[in-house]
This record gives sequence, structure tokens and C-alpha cells, in this order.
Amino acid sequence: MPRHLFLDSSFLDHAYQNKAFPIGANQTISHPYTVAFQSELLQVQPNDRVLEIGTGSGYQCAVLLEMGATVYTIERQNELFKKTNILFRKLQYRPKRYVFGDGYKGLPDDAPFDSIIVTCGAPEIPQALLGQLKIGGRLVIPVGDEAQIMTLVVRDSATEFTKTTYGEFRFVPFLSGKE
Repeated sequence: MPRHLFLDSSFLDHAYQNKAFPIGANQTISHPYTVAFQSELLQVQPNDRVLEIGTGSGYQCAVLLEMGATVYTIERQNELFKKTNILFRKLQYRPKRYVFGDGYKGLPDDAPFDSIIVTCGAPEIPQALLGQLKIGGRLVIPVGDEAQIMTLVVRDSATEFTKTTYGEFRFVPFLSGKE
């Protein structure tokens, strides 16, 4: 059965708009352009192990799965975690791991990752996530308080990283813990 048949048809017009959209728990789905931009920065190859911080509605995760990635994803909002878990099953999207937890900690037991994507605005780059990147791995994270600067961090060696910035974006805040 086509995946779009499981979605609420009252939101069909929103599917073609490049804007944030509320998904519950005071969270929003990122602009489609932003999802595409972050995905492109990851340079995903088939079977890459990608850690996603902030599952939200599952949209970014679904894009990564369609790109052939093996996705590990963390959501801190229990309401969204439960809702998206049901949606993943209905739409037959199967991340390798879907965890209700604290994204600031990442998933050290599953590391290292080829890429890590953070879908919320962080005041700074969490050291725990840098430590979970394999050498040559890429971290895409919006960094800042009110507005964020899209940042790509590439792990060059065990202790060296290269950082590149790509302009201003706006995200919901990256919060520690879980609710």
C-alpha cells in the first residue's frame, strides 16, 4: 500500500510548502529545504551508519533510510517517540535502532558512526557526539542560541577535526535529558 495513504489528508497541501510545521510536543518538522541541505552535507553512501539526534516526526530518518543509510535515531520527547514509532511501523520504515533517550549522550555502544546529524539547535557541539564519529566521519549540527549556524565537522584523526559553516538557520533547541 502506498505510504501516503497513512497520512492525514487535511495536511496534504502542507507537503508542498517549504516551511516548518508543528508535529506535537512543542516541536516542528524542519523545512524540506533544510532536511535536504543537511542530508546533502552528510554525503551518505549506501549502508553508512548514521546517528540522528531528534527523530521528531521521522521525516529526516525516512529520507536517510531512502538514501540507503543504516539509521540509529534518538528522540527525547516520549509523546513524539510513541507517535513516530507507530508511524514507522505503518509506513514500514525500519531504523536499525529507535531509542527514547538523551541525544546529548548519543549511542556510545553503537559507535563509531559514519555520520551524525542533529536536527535541533545546539548552543555548542557536544563532545560526546564528536567522540562517536569514526575517522573521516561527518557531524552536521546547527550551532547557536536564537539562530543557529549550520556546521559541518569532519573527524580528521583521533584528536583533529575540521569545521565548516554554512549560514544561518532556525531550529527548536537541543535539550538534554528526556521527557
